[in-house]
Amino acid sequence: MKHKVLAAAALAAVGIQAVPAHAQSSVTIYGLIDTGIVVESGGAAGHVTKLTSGISGGSRIGFKGTEDLGGGMSALFLLETGFQNDTGALGQGGLLFGRQSYVGLGGGFGTVTAGRQYTPQYLVLSAVDPFGTGYAGDAANLMPNTGNGASRMDNTIKYASPNFGGVTGELAYGFGETAGSTKAASQLGAAIGYANGPLNVRLGFHGRNNDTLTTQTGSGRSTLLGATYNFGPVKLHAAYGVNKGLNSSPLRNTVNPYGTTPIVASTDSADILVGVTVPFGVQHTVLASYIRKNDKTALNQDADQFALGYRYALSKRTDLYAMYAHIKNKNGAPYTVGSSIEAGSGNSAWNAGIRHAF
Repeated sequence: MKHKVLAAAALAAVGIQAVPAHAQSSVTIYGLIDTGIVVESGGAAGHVTKLTSGISGGSRIGFKGTEDLGGGMSALFLLETGFQNDTGALGQGGLLFGRQSYVGLGGGFGTVTAGRQYTPQYLVLSAVDPFGTGYAGDAANLMPNTGNGASRMDNTIKYASPNFGGVTGELAYGFGETAGSTKAASQLGAAIGYANGPLNVRLGFHGRNNDTLTTQTGSGRSTLLGATYNFGPVKLHAAYGVNKGLNSSPLRNTVNPYGTTPIVASTDSADILVGVTVPFGVQHTVLASYIRKNDKTALNQDADQFALGYRYALSKRTDLYAMYAHIKNKNGAPYTVGSSIEAGSGNSAWNAGIRHAF
């Protein structure tokens, strides 16, 4: 009941009319606050030391709820805002609910949702990356988290299937909303997964139409196959991705941090990830991964990332962490070590911080 009252007050504060309490089956407030020290090096500007937010995952506060409509069907919604708790600023370029914002229906058929949502391919990458697409070891430093360099799509309708004996699927379409064209700037995402005991296998795809009304530049397409297997003492992670076309593997940092020459994102590449998660007792976890970016263009700008981390659980909701990653760039490759929400300024970085979920 306390959560319902708090949620109604919070929604009212941002101008949203709360529904009568008897019509709402449940409303939950949740969030994450992450703050730490980051030391970046290797860029032309030299070392950068900062206190920053959202290293492991973007700091956020969210509201989610369902309403029982009868007959096994329910209405659902989610509103999630990101913020920088070191400065108090909004994340995602100042959007109020820039992390997620959708409404939909669910039932035996699965769920259908509409709004700003995670892409299916990003959810695949996040699930198979030992660092969960966060910390210095974020796989997205080298691997595209979608076909257009962002983990979310605007103006999206998404269908998520029910679980059929361990098999699940997702299909998402993002409207380009370009006058005079139904294809320009549109996006398409899909994923299928199988989970059975210690094995989890997922295949994701993302495509983006890069055309405008005046230019025809084709599409970017990214496909990612990933798997994890939990042996108990150790959890193994592996993934292989193929990226073709413009915006298939966009750079996180679009300004050359190593010099003044222009940089170009790869339009033909393959990615390999291998990693481990090693728990020690209840409180200790060691993370490690190796990622190779194989650039198949004439520039041949390959890169290798090595990452190692440690996490100490103070409780089920609070933990401390220390992480390190280094990228070996070849032939002028411009990749940088960032974190969950930052692109980074060099080819090496240390993180040390605290995260609290509620």
